Amino acid sequence: MSRFERSKLLVQKYGGSSVATPEHIRKVADRIIACQAEARHMVVAVSAMGKTTDQLIAMAGLVSSRPSGREMDQLLACGETIAVSLLSLALQDRGVPAVSLTASQVGIRTDGSFNRARIANVDTSRLVHELESGRVIIVAGFQGVTRDHEITTLGRGGGDITGAALAAALNAPVCEICTDVDGVYTADPNVVEDARLVPEMSYEAAIELAASGAKVLHPRAAEICMQYDVPIHVRSTFHRGQGTWIRGGVMEDAAVVGITSDKKIAKVTLLDVRDEPGLAAAIFRDLAREDVNVRLIIQAAATHDRNRITFVTDNDQVDRIKELESTWRTRKIVGDVQVDLNVAKIAIVGSRIASTPGLAARMFTALAKVGVNIDCISTSEMKVSCVIGCDDLDQAVRAVHAEFFGTSRIASTHAAGGAKRPSAKQVAPRKAATKTAGATTRRRVLK
Repeated sequence: MSRFERSKLLVQKYGGSSVATPEHIRKVADRIIACQAEARHMVVAVSAMGKTTDQLIAMAGLVSSRPSGREMDQLLACGETIAVSLLSLALQDRGVPAVSLTASQVGIRTDGSFNRARIANVDTSRLVHELESGRVIIVAGFQGVTRDHEITTLGRGGGDITGAALAAALNAPVCEICTDVDGVYTADPNVVEDARLVPEMSYEAAIELAASGAKVLHPRAAEICMQYDVPIHVRSTFHRGQGTWIRGGVMEDAAVVGITSDKKIAKVTLLDVRDEPGLAAAIFRDLAREDVNVRLIIQAAATHDRNRITFVTDNDQVDRIKELESTWRTRKIVGDVQVDLNVAKIAIVGSRIASTPGLAARMFTALAKVGVNIDCISTSEMKVSCVIGCDDLDQAVRAVHAEFFGTSRIASTHAAGGAKRPSAKQVAPRKAATKTAGATTRRRVLK
């Protein structure tokens, strides 16, 4: 039995596209074996294969008008359980001692919020035991278990959260997020051909990018790693090249780090809302009760004692809003509800956005030059977001990216991945501490 050494621990997470087929799973197994040459201990969180989660959701929709709650979590957790078992089998077939574990077997405790649970703590006793036994641990991502032994899921993209929670609980030197792209880019490389890899950024910038529509990393995963000071390395599953390092110690990110975009939104406008204290509160309490996530809110000035409230939400939550419409009409809160699905969101993200004059103007000018009309605008210290027509999104992203990351401006912005290869200082994680952890059970609370 070998002693568990934190400095020789590697925590990885592989997304669904990385394990989409049996061939992919075999390649991930080979990659894990290659990583063992550098790390004595390995803990690997894995998502469901490919589109498995989408397929399970579709099947649930065939038998239920509104699948949700406990039974939905029972169903969706199956995808990750299948994936970890197959990856463990592939490793064992190559002579590597490996064990697959569900969240319940690991001890990933969550609250009781089905379909969107939050991790309360991770009991590391089983993990440390398996690591000291020399096994590679393959953990089912996306899932947790309550104190009453009910299975929960963490929400879409929750595999990243699992990887971050495991890295934080074990005090790992790094959490690797292995995916189908090389790292975090200045824009979606599928839309912008000259999008550039960002070699390093702060936790705060990564959280804002993820929350604004970048799909590479879940914002809650970055929040956990920031809280416990665990560096994140977002990198490709398919090669061993450097990706994007996300960590503390970055003095200041560029004024604009990246351009994000999101087509999966809906704009909802409530017309003829009575101009009375408490009505807006009642509306948004109803939305919260139905688990509708609201991203942007605009209230127009009252006209003849009537208001207009516009908000943006995920397009898969529109059915819940339509169910509320009759209730609002009956209570005479609103006169009409208009839903526009032909919209999209584009944002510039970075630091000092609000305090740097001219950034918003440059974004709006770039959009105007290509004839893109802006519907709604939202600003914060780290981003400027615009709601525009869905058909205009790709053109808008290319235009705004050219404005902030065009060849003539690269030298004056953050090192967003030009021709130069990042130095070892830029990409290497902070030196790991030398202390070791023995077999003592440790528990770290993750809020």
